Amino acid sequence: MQAITDAELANWHDYEVESRREIVALLRQISEKNQLIRLLVKGEADVCVTSLLHVDPDTETIILDRSVSAEQNARIVAAKQVRCETSLDKIRILFGLENLRETAFEGGTALAADLPASLIRLQRREYYRMPTPLTNPVRATIPLPPELGGGSAEFPLADISCGGIAIFDNKHQLGTTIGATFGNCKMELPDVGIVTCSLQIRNSLDMTLLNNKTTRRLGCQFIDISRANLAGVQRYITKLERERNARLAGF
Repeated sequence: MQAITDAELANWHDYEVESRREIVALLRQISEKNQLIRLLVKGEADVCVTSLLHVDPDTETIILDRSVSAEQNARIVAAKQVRCETSLDKIRILFGLENLRETAFEGGTALAADLPASLIRLQRREYYRMPTPLTNPVRATIPLPPELGGGSAEFPLADISCGGIAIFDNKHQLGTTIGATFGNCKMELPDVGIVTCSLQIRNSLDMTLLNNKTTRRLGCQFIDISRANLAGVQRYITKLERERNARLAGF
């Protein structure tokens, strides 16, 4: 994982999470999945690989494993702020920590730090697709060319990312031609509105469901999507993940 610079942090402000509830939920997932964390004391010149042992929202504290080096632990405690990098479900997570100090934890010694006030959840289309609801699914309305019957048809979404969507073509209306492009497609995303774009078929998979019915899953890439429409897609992905994190946190 390449170290992030201050300039990149400024550019990725749109990915910043400031909700305390979301921050606690994300950190708890990192802890539960035993994700390794790169703790940068002085950038790449001084790096400690650690793990998140405990998240305590009541005391606004998190607990980290100590370095195997006593000298490095001393440098971590002496630092006013350190930067942490990890990943969760292939999403890059970045956050800063302050007020690091040694603390007793489960019969040993660990590092405590203040709960971060914000973190960056860097969702890149090549990393991350968010499943869409199975009940009351979002649908894409796709105009059909004359050779496919004309008119338009609706297709339920399977997932969504900033790079495209996967849809279920239950009636096999779109064919399987890789590279086939459909213009003026529309999706009405809850709490966002209508997103308009062109869709290009990139992959096709015929599936047999548990009830022995068959369906076709098509992976589609956004083509020439506008900045405003892409921002709408990003807001919807963020909404879905907030709802998922709230469920995982028991809210």
